[in-house]
Amino acid sequence: MQHLGQQPYKECWDYQQELFQGIIDQKKANRHTESPQPTPNYLLFVEHPPVFTLGKSGKIEHLLLNEEQLAHQGIAFYKSNRGGDITYHGPGQIVGYPILDLDHFFTDIHRYLRTLEEVIIATLADYELSATRSSGETGVWLDVGTPFARKICAMGVRASRWVTMHGFALNINTHLPHFEYIVPCGIQGKGVTSLAKELGKEIPLKEVQDRILYHFQKQFEAELAIDLVNQ
Repeated sequence: MQHLGQQPYKECWDYQQELFQGIIDQKKANRHTESPQPTPNYLLFVEHPPVFTLGKSGKIEHLLLNEEQLAHQGIAFYKSNRGGDITYHGPGQIVGYPILDLDHFFTDIHRYLRTLEEVIIATLADYELSATRSSGETGVWLDVGTPFARKICAMGVRASRWVTMHGFALNINTHLPHFEYIVPCGIQGKGVTSLAKELGKEIPLKEVQDRILYHFQKQFEAELAIDLVNQ
């Protein structure tokens, strides 16, 4: 597990890609050797300066600002190679990038996303919030099925040869008005919230990161004992 602090989106994306490609290259090499080397797993925690990212299946019209307005607001914009639509990253948000070789766990992307959701649901339960999934809408929500349904964690991943990158963005002390400049995840008519808004106070990011790591290890080490802390 690596705490990267606050890092620009593109810089972190390049670093992810380096780790991601390294695992893929090792898997390819292992097919041609009698002594295959184990592939590593990583979990990166990072905060990004304000940025909107558009996934491969996203629609540009879900970005409600033009280039000049983005510059005025000090918000960057990137088209990403992850799945999903448009989302926001910014200070006060925990972004988690698991870079895993799913051959160690289970080769099922649907199950992988549901497992990531379960990590966040369990983390929020530690703060006495009853979070859940919303059918057909990847991520973690509160008050699903009511007029007050609101998203607290967005997710979007990429996988190749069962190696993952990108991941989840959990709103902790996030500046929520920035979400008003997009149609979050392409979903109309539903709100966005944060842990601080729900609890009425700011929460230390490190405290939440520790809870996420605990539940992440609990979910994935049930399949294979890995030492993410020292990766």
